Amino acid sequence: MVASVASISVFPVKSLAGRSVPVAVVEPAGLRGDRAYSVVEADTGERVTVKTTPELHQVAATGDSEADARTLSEVLGRPVRLAASDSPQVDAAAVHLVSRQAIDRASAGDVPEGCSADDPRANVLLDLPDGDERTWVGRTVRIGDAELHVTRTPKHCLGVYAEVRRPGEITVGDAVRL
Repeated sequence: MVASVASISVFPVKSLAGRSVPVAVVEPAGLRGDRAYSVVEADTGERVTVKTTPELHQVAATGDSEADARTLSEVLGRPVRLAASDSPQVDAAAVHLVSRQAIDRASAGDVPEGCSADDPRANVLLDLPDGDERTWVGRTVRIGDAELHVTRTPKHCLGVYAEVRRPGEITVGDAVRL
């Protein structure tokens, strides 16, 4: 065991705040329910992103797409809706892993340009007392029933990205094994 799962987060709507869950099912494309919807302009269907609309981070999805769309429309001052996607709207990989220690390093100034140490938007927060997850690139980790292959470090964020080798369930407190 090299680490343990400190928390698990699912982001039901891309660019919105996430929610912590005690257990998650890791599917080939990522955590079930993660980034399953995106925000789009009500009239054009054009996607609304946090890069152009930072207010999205202020809203946490409730799971009620109509209520969430109303709240977002109020916050943004224009009509938007949620659009379901055929697959999760991930930017780089199925699962994003970050350690508490990486967040601590970032808080001390060791943070990539353009990255937020306050909200790394990771799916799995790890407690990794004697290491650095960046050294896992090219290796496979087992968490609960799932097996993940660590592919790379994010360009502008903390932690590492991983692809799913074997789907399965993960739980807060699970051991992480290389």
